[in-house]
Amino acid sequence: MISIKPINVKDIDLCYELDSNTISLWSKKHWNNEFKKEGIKVFGILLSNYLIGICVFHMVLDEAQINFFAINNKYRKKGFGTYLMSYVINECKKLNINKLFLEVSHTNSTAEKFYNSFEFSTVGIRRNYYKDGSDALLKEKKLTTK
Repeated sequence: MISIKPINVKDIDLCYELDSNTISLWSKKHWNNEFKKEGIKVFGILLSNYLIGICVFHMVLDEAQINFFAINNKYRKKGFGTYLMSYVINECKKLNINKLFLEVSHTNSTAEKFYNSFEFSTVGIRRNYYKDGSDALLKEKKLTTK
């Protein structure tokens, strides 16, 4: 059974483990700090109570930034990422978020296609943003017709 639930600080070990086995973005300390920030929402997608994906977004007024989005490699390309992203977009709409932002490496064509399928458009570039020197594409999705 698939479910999505809010994740909290007591689940840091699960978050760190999933991160370490996917995109290796944050240290355990970074995860701990992320949960302490004001306006942070963390959602996990579970398959039979096993965490297979996480989305972390940061709300500021009427905008939100996705800081982390990953699905366990074993469960990619099976619709779980689409299910989680759809859920997050709907949650943002309920929270009256007008714009949703994220960054993705220009070298990650799979992720870029995924985000484009949700009508995220590239609105900027952050040069040499990642450790490997690749650029970050700043992507935006408008959630209202304002």
